[in-house]
Order: sequence, then C-alpha cells, then structure tokens
Amino acid sequence: MQRRRIWIAVLIFTAVVINYIDRIALSIASKSIASEYGFTPVEMGYLFSGFLWTYVICLIPLGLLVEKVGAKRVISGGIALWSAATALTALATGFVSIFAARLVMGASEASSYPASGRVIREWFPEKERGLVTTLLNGGSSAGPAVGAIATAALVEYSGWRMSFILLGMLGFVWLAAWLFWYSPPEKASWLSDGERQKILSERNGKGQSVEVTSEPSTLRYLLAQTSVWGLVITQACLVYTAYIFLTWLPTYLQSTRELSTMNTGYLTAVPYLVTVILSLVIARASDRFLSSEAIQSGGRRYFIAAMAVLSLLILVAPFVSSLTELLIVLTLVLTGATTGAGLNFTLASDLLRNPRDVSRVIAITALGGNFFGLIAPIITGYVVSVTGGYSWAFGIAAALLVVGAVVTVTMTRKPIPPEFCSPADPETRYNETARA
Repeated sequence: MQRRRIWIAVLIFTAVVINYIDRIALSIASKSIASEYGFTPVEMGYLFSGFLWTYVICLIPLGLLVEKVGAKRVISGGIALWSAATALTALATGFVSIFAARLVMGASEASSYPASGRVIREWFPEKERGLVTTLLNGGSSAGPAVGAIATAALVEYSGWRMSFILLGMLGFVWLAAWLFWYSPPEKASWLSDGERQKILSERNGKGQSVEVTSEPSTLRYLLAQTSVWGLVITQACLVYTAYIFLTWLPTYLQSTRELSTMNTGYLTAVPYLVTVILSLVIARASDRFLSSEAIQSGGRRYFIAAMAVLSLLILVAPFVSSLTELLIVLTLVLTGATTGAGLNFTLASDLLRNPRDVSRVIAITALGGNFFGLIAPIITGYVVSVTGGYSWAFGIAAALLVVGAVVTVTMTRKPIPPEFCSPADPETRYNETARA
C-alpha cells in the first residue's frame, strides 16, 4: 500500500526543525553578541528566554484558532511571521531590539505544535501516531543540531547579522512548499483512494471512521480533567531540562571546555543528532508493543516515565572529565527529555476521545511545558552567576524529572471523554465515561 502520507510527516517535521534552528541561533551567536554589546549572563538568560514569554501567552489562543480557520492557515501565518522576525534580528541595535524580535518570534512559533497535533490526528492511523508525533518533536532535536553547525559556520564566516538574515529566508522557502502540497486527507488530490480510506478508518482507532462529536470541548471542561493536568505537569518537568540544553548547552561547553564557536557548534550538534535517531526507535517501540486497547487507556505513560528516569543522568554531567563521556551523558539526558516530551503529546491524543479537542489539549500541555521552558534559562543564568558552576542548575532539573515520572504514572490514567455528543450518537459520552 502506498504511504504518501509520509510527506505530511516530513513537512511538519521540517517546520519544527526550522522553528528550532531559529531558536538556537541566538545561543550559538551568543558569544559574538555578548561581546559586541557587553551583555552579562543574566541579560543573556533573559534574551534566551524572551521568545517564550509570548510563546506561552499565544499557545491557547492559537490552539483555539486552529478550529476556526484550519491548521493550514495557522501554520502558514506562523512561519511567515517568525521567519521575518528572525531576519529582522540582524537590524538589532541592542538589548531592547533583540528582545523585541524574540517576542515576535515566540508569538508566531506558538502556532506549530497545536496545529501540527491536529494535522497528525487527521492524517495518521492510531498505530502510527507515536512515531509521527515523536518525529514532529524530533524537530526540536534536529533543529538545534542543524542550527548549531549552520549558525556557527555562518557566524564565523559572515558574521552573526548575516546568519540571521539567511536563516529567516529559509522559512519562506518552506512556506512555499507547504502552501502547494497541504490539504486535509479528504481533499488531497495526490492521495490514493486506498490510502485515504485507511487514514479515515483508522485515525480514531481501527474501524472507527465516524467522529464522535461535532463540537470541541470547552477549555473549562478540559481543565477540569485530572489527566489533562497530568499531561501539563509532566510536560513542564521534561521541558525544563530540554530548554536548559537548548539555551545554555553551547555556553556550557564553551565555558567548561574552552571551545571555539565552530567546535561548540559541532559538539552541540552531536547529542541532538543522536537523540533524533534514538527517539524514533523508542517511539516506534511504543507503537509496536502497545495494543490498541493499551494505547487508548494511556499505556504510553510508562514509556514517558522511563524517559524521565533516563534524564536523571544530568546529575552526572558536572563530574565527567572526558569530553567523549560528557557527550554520551548529555545525549542520553537529551534523549530522555525530548522523547518523553514527544510521547507526552502522543499520550494526549491517545486519551482524547474527541479528535477536535487535540489542538486545544496540546496547546494547554505545551503551555505548561513552555512556561517551565521560559524560566529554565533565567533560573540557570542566576544559579550560574551566583555559584560559578552548573551543578546546582542540573540538580534543580533532576528534581523536576522525578516529579514528572511520578505524575505521568499517577495522573494520566483516565481517558478524556468528549463534553458534547453528536445528535447521531447521544450515548457516546455516557459510554466513554463509564469505561474511564
């Protein structure tokens, strides 16, 4: 059977790659920028986290907007705006202008995950969601890997300003491909009838082609569900560690190993590249070894808990002397944090009985995660400034990872039934609630 739907996975994956290339560009160029303007570690911490301030504010509104105007338009507008903001960073004259560009970038990047979550639920059978969602989230590893090398090379050979212009242009190239290729599976002319039927019949569970409700649940209803709060807290605990890596890893390697900008770019890329491969293997295992019943009852939570435990190796990092050993430790920590976060998004889709709730719950989940992502670089900046090292910063991350492992196992045990029933299926909510 043809699997042309893989191209949809490639499109949303590369969108997240570009998203994270633009995010990490400031981290890679930080040495040049801090030197030019005399920024302190605390000021750099605020600049690193600046895009998250507006990102967390815009997640839920954009999640709601997906149901109003569709995933295609939300993703299109988002990448156009954040690519423009990235390019305009080159015109910055100091802290305020760089911070402003990061705020605009963050607001528009908030479109990616809620809209892409809806795309995955529409386009992929239930038994493929773990792999595709982890591939999507794998863009958060591939982006920094590619971005670390590309930005380092651009900064070294053409200066940090030109690097931001070129990176901004990349987003508009992707936008052209997205506008040309994307349509819902019901309307995609390039999709075969056989593949279309498979998608429609299996995306809500094998043989369930009919949507159970015509309206998405309200935010008030969703926020009253224990499982939703379990998803949010777990995401927050995992993303805290992921964002320490995204924002501080290049600086950590430069300050503790005395590396050049180019060498920092190469060595930053290694953990991220390996993480992409390991995360896909783990996600495929979660799809393959869990039955449909286990998936719908939230069985993926145990994979997420295992990933949080794996990331506890972050406590070892300050005590490793060999650079090779350090890279191995950092790779395993990053694999745990990013794979766990990706599977947590998949778990959200697994637990939801109403497909139209997916973009909303993913937005809520991402909000919790990225709020902790927002404070992670700031707290790390203060801790490094006060202690002169990274041990305490990594200890805070480890404590949160323990919380995340416990929460995912204990708080995501109930499926989330739809709030409203379609007229054709008035017993749906009662039956789903009874099974939960």
